[in-house]
Amino acid sequence: MTSTSSNSEGKDKTTVITVRISNDLDSGLAKIAEERNIPKAVVIREYLDKSRYFLIDHNSIKSFNKNNLMVLKRRYFKKIMEEFEERKQIELATELARFINDLARLEGKSDDVLYKLNLCEEYGFFSRYMDAEGYILISKRFGPQRFVEAFTWYLITMGNEGDFSLDFTTEEINDNSRIEKRYKKDIQPVRRDATHYAFEFAKLKDSDDKEGEKEGEKEKEKE
Repeated sequence: MTSTSSNSEGKDKTTVITVRISNDLDSGLAKIAEERNIPKAVVIREYLDKSRYFLIDHNSIKSFNKNNLMVLKRRYFKKIMEEFEERKQIELATELARFINDLARLEGKSDDVLYKLNLCEEYGFFSRYMDAEGYILISKRFGPQRFVEAFTWYLITMGNEGDFSLDFTTEEINDNSRIEKRYKKDIQPVRRDATHYAFEFAKLKDSDDKEGEKEGEKEKEKE
C-alpha cells in the first residue's frame, strides 16, 4: 500500500509505503536504531535511500552501470593499493575515477563535481569535504599519495587535460628536475591540513563554494 503527501507549501512530496518484513529483519533494524540512538524509521529511510546508488541483484550488489561490487574495509583497500608500485597505482586510480565519472554520466551529471563527490562518499571512498576557500580535500585514509592524486585528477578533469602521467612517481619526481617541475605545474599540490590531500585543479568554482562550505566541518568529523 502506498500514499502520497506533501508539506504545506506543496513541495517535497513524500510517499508512505507499507510492506511486510520478517520478525528477524525487524529486530535487526531495531537493533541498529538502538545502537545509533535514532528512530527505526530513520534507519529504514537511510537504507531505502541507498537504492539511488546501488542495485540489489539476487545476492549481489551492483552499480547502476551493472558492475558487480564488493564491500571491503577501507584500511584493507588502502593496504592493497600500497602493495602496488606507483605506476600501477596511477593506472588503477584512473580506472576507479572513470567508474565514478561513468555513473555520473548516466545521470547527466558528468560535469557536476559536487554530485561526483557525493558518489565517492556513498561508495565509501572518502567523505565529501570542502574547506572555506573551496578546496576539495581528499582524506589520506583513502589511499597512498599517487593513487589519490591520479584518482582526483581524472575525477575532476575527466581526461580533458590529458592523463595523469605515469612519470609522476616519487622516484622520478625526486630524481628528475624536469619531471618535478611538470608535476608541480600540472598537479599543483597544496597543503590545507595534515590529514587531507588538496590540489589547485581540484578547487570548486565560486558558484559551488557556498554549498561546499555548508558541509565542511560536518563531513570532516566523519573521518
